Amino acid sequence: MSRGIVYVLCIVFFAGCKGEQNVALDATQVYKSKGVEIPMYDFNSFEPLLTMDDGKTRVINFWATWCKPCVAELPYFELINSRYPDDQVEVILVSLDLPKQVESKLIPFVKRQQIESKVILLDDPDANSWIPKVNKTWSGSIPATIIYKGNTVNFYERSFTYNELEKELKKVL
Repeated sequence: MSRGIVYVLCIVFFAGCKGEQNVALDATQVYKSKGVEIPMYDFNSFEPLLTMDDGKTRVINFWATWCKPCVAELPYFELINSRYPDDQVEVILVSLDLPKQVESKLIPFVKRQQIESKVILLDDPDANSWIPKVNKTWSGSIPATIIYKGNTVNFYERSFTYNELEKELKKVL
């Protein structure tokens, strides 16, 4: 058998293997400053994150630096991020801040608050198009959170205390 055929067979074999699903999200831009890295996505490149099925439970929180209830609950997401193993739970903080304010507001905020969870920026001005794709009942208000694992998806258009957030997380774990 030639090397080319072996190579193709290996690719087909490994592509068909079950296990951790590596969905590559293609950031439209990555902001880097002060030791903080924030990738920016439009909704089409972000959407695969809402349906990954790799055995992890994902906690996806939509927030912004200008939203007081969002900022108030961020420490609870950080606690979840620090208390659960990375291979079990992934916390993703989806900022809805304006791209032109990433370097002046978002990055300094993330640095000042010492946020360790993954922070990404969702920049898609057509919110009327993508909000119902996140959840058909979502009015677009923030904070909003999705907790999912596989086919179990729970959506919350509200803020949380730590105990409330952990209780909802445990329902999915």
